[in-house]
Amino acid sequence: MSRWYIIHAYSGFENKVKEAVAAEAERLGLQPLVEAIEVPTEQAVEVRRGKKVAVERKCFPGYVLAKLNMNEDVYHLVKNTPKVTGFLGFSGKPQPISDAEAEHILNRKAKAEVAGKKAQIKVDFEIGDQVKVLEGPFASFNGVVEDLDFDRARVKVSVSIFGRATPVELEFEQVERAE
Repeated sequence: MSRWYIIHAYSGFENKVKEAVAAEAERLGLQPLVEAIEVPTEQAVEVRRGKKVAVERKCFPGYVLAKLNMNEDVYHLVKNTPKVTGFLGFSGKPQPISDAEAEHILNRKAKAEVAGKKAQIKVDFEIGDQVKVLEGPFASFNGVVEDLDFDRARVKVSVSIFGRATPVELEFEQVERAE
């Protein structure tokens, strides 16, 4: 009977581990015992140099989900894969997770879309940072970030106009961190 297991991998090598386990299973003729290997990801939006960029981010860096029909051969196949440090479980013994937990992890992206959540936006500045305005009537002005509104994707910047600090509300992509 196949169960879901969580494999510990080096962070940043999750996709390589996925490919290596699948290739080794095929080479050894163990594909029927390795049903699925997944790296849970989600869509996010980052602001880089004033531009919104869609990125796919790993939900759980360093972890890979695998639906395995566990036996000694499958255990050694996964354990001996490069960049794998082991399984989630007690004292090196693989501990399966429930199908409901696996479903929750794998459908995280779909649930976020169904719930109507916006993709998380990541910006390279925070409150108190110096930023440069890129466009609009205050283009080329420098200011200090006073507030971030992720729901509306807007930032409040205090800009010096005629020697007075004036709060200006702009979109995330209209500003970038000052160098």
